[in-house]
Amino acid sequence: MQYRRVYLDAIGYELAPVVVTSTELESRLAPAYEKLRLPSGQLQTLTGIYERRWWEPNFPVSEGAIRAARKALASSNVTGKDIGVLIYAGVCREQFEPATACRVAAGIGINPGAFVYDISNACLGVLNGIVDVANRIELGQCRAGLVVSCETAREINEIMINRLNAEPTIERFRDSVATFTGGSGAVAVLVTDGSFQRERRRQLLGGTAQADPQHHHLCRWGLQSVLPATLSQVLPTALGQWAGTAASMFRSGVEFGMRHLVTPFMSTDAASVLKYGVELGTRTFRAFVSSLGWAVDQIDKVVCHQVGAVHRETVLRTLGIPQEKDFSTFEYLGNIGTVSLPMTAALGEERDFLRPGDRVGFMGIGSGLNCLILGLRW
Repeated sequence: MQYRRVYLDAIGYELAPVVVTSTELESRLAPAYEKLRLPSGQLQTLTGIYERRWWEPNFPVSEGAIRAARKALASSNVTGKDIGVLIYAGVCREQFEPATACRVAAGIGINPGAFVYDISNACLGVLNGIVDVANRIELGQCRAGLVVSCETAREINEIMINRLNAEPTIERFRDSVATFTGGSGAVAVLVTDGSFQRERRRQLLGGTAQADPQHHHLCRWGLQSVLPATLSQVLPTALGQWAGTAASMFRSGVEFGMRHLVTPFMSTDAASVLKYGVELGTRTFRAFVSSLGWAVDQIDKVVCHQVGAVHRETVLRTLGIPQEKDFSTFEYLGNIGTVSLPMTAALGEERDFLRPGDRVGFMGIGSGLNCLILGLRW
């Protein structure tokens, strides 16, 4: 894919307020560590992350997205009425329906003729949203679009802490390490045709996507039944009969079931994700440089999805990119899913790492496995 008139006008972000160190997490995991005879410092040693951030309890993800969106708009000449499409692209949502994007749209007062919807694709959501808006701009369907996301790691981390302490096994600890890297935050990327700014910056030149969906089982986050299989099969019928024709009773029954008969889970085969993710990333990168006509040494800077130290070192070494060309935030923000890459880019610009004229690669990978690399002239 290639673009001629697409720009990232602004990136707004919101940092979650509660700082949680790896030492603090391990103190809460003391019963499991004692039973498994694990020395302290494991989380930081394995991931390179010494702290991450959480929202306050019960913080709505739409509120984080609204705050980031307002910051992006405030730093541009674009108003809510100029937005032709608003996409919420986070993994975390407030409900199955309506789209979380609807509350964000209401919160910033966008054009009533705009498209408003959610996109879901693991950690690639925001990059996919950028591509979606870019395509609409190239087709002349809109002049500006906003891609927003807010992720929260507090809830799944607290669940996994309690579960690991209750049933401490090395296998459960191994599968939980990726969960404990999770951070929280919000981001908003304003994508335009460049007509709102005198100085056109951060031009999106193009990108390449590749997929290895046979590895869809390696990293999963969702809900699982806590009932025996036979009971899970008969329960929907039983609930339907119990509810009868009263819609309110049916809703109450379903809500009760969701609260008490299923539980959130997250499981990651980190070694396999690294192995196959690097293979997929290498293939995608080769296609990317060929598509844009760039040589590897012509790439000035890269911003990667923020997973951890081992992932970063392995990817950069495999692609032949010096570490000094990469800007990272995972050490103090953790892995914020869809928020990580664009927030890291915004912080990199604030700290004068990304400079006008730089050729920049946004290198994203997500569970599935999917990979998307975008090229920009900063």
